[in-house]
Amino acid sequence: MGFAQVRVLHDWKNGWHIDAILLTHGHFDHFGAVNELRQILGVPVYAHEASGAYLTDPKVNLSIYCGPPMTVERVESLRDGQTLTDEQAPSLRLRVLHTPGHTTDSVTLYDKAAGIAFVGDTIFKGSIGTDQYPGGNRAQLLRSIQTVIFLLPENTVLYSGHSAPTTVGIEKERYLFRSFC
Repeated sequence: MGFAQVRVLHDWKNGWHIDAILLTHGHFDHFGAVNELRQILGVPVYAHEASGAYLTDPKVNLSIYCGPPMTVERVESLRDGQTLTDEQAPSLRLRVLHTPGHTTDSVTLYDKAAGIAFVGDTIFKGSIGTDQYPGGNRAQLLRSIQTVIFLLPENTVLYSGHSAPTTVGIEKERYLFRSFC
């Protein structure tokens, strides 16, 4: 349940503060430009502590099947329950919630005050993540959705890796409707 603070870069043109790169999981389509961005921005990369094989094995991260093999090294570990803060943006408080099932290293990054959660490929608008790739587990995925995502406030906006935003309430309603039909 520790806190992590990292150096802030400020982009005066866009008003952005970039102090770290946070990965929701270790599939190549979510980290493809990380090595280049880290070098340009001079910021650390964070991923769940179980991300090892995903970031270092092109077969596990699937990159070998879609082009040149990709890896990411020198990654800082995130732990379930950890809160990420930034002294330049004190209202930002991202809580790391381990949500395995799509991958063993999947996390949701939740900001209670902002009412937002970055869910990676755990849940999408109208659907859930796949469990067919290395480390995927359907029972675990459903458990993560039911016991982590669906326990967030219903108005929490969910930002996934591959769909339009949705809310916890909308997805719970869809899930409950599917369960009874």
